[in-house]
Amino acid sequence: ALLFITVYTADGFLNYVEDHCVFNSTKLDDIEFIRSYYYNKLEVTRFSSSVGKYVGYTEYGVRNAEYWNNLPGELSRMRNDHEAAL
Repeated sequence: ALLFITVYTADGFLNYVEDHCVFNSTKLDDIEFIRSYYYNKLEVTRFSSSVGKYVGYTEYGVRNAEYWNNLPGELSRMRNDHEAAL
């Protein structure tokens, strides 16, 4: 699996982003790209190439997902990141 982690800290709180790929079979089309956003070890928002959009898991994450899903070009950029990971 491919894994990238970016860590940010502010006022003692930990924010980080994790990118990884899930290999469900030997076919390249079946590789799922996931970008997860965490705040204090809790996943708040996720983009999954199999879902094709951002999903929020907390109130803050839902607001982020709604914003990013409606941001012009954002979902295309994430799909391009998925293609680049292949």
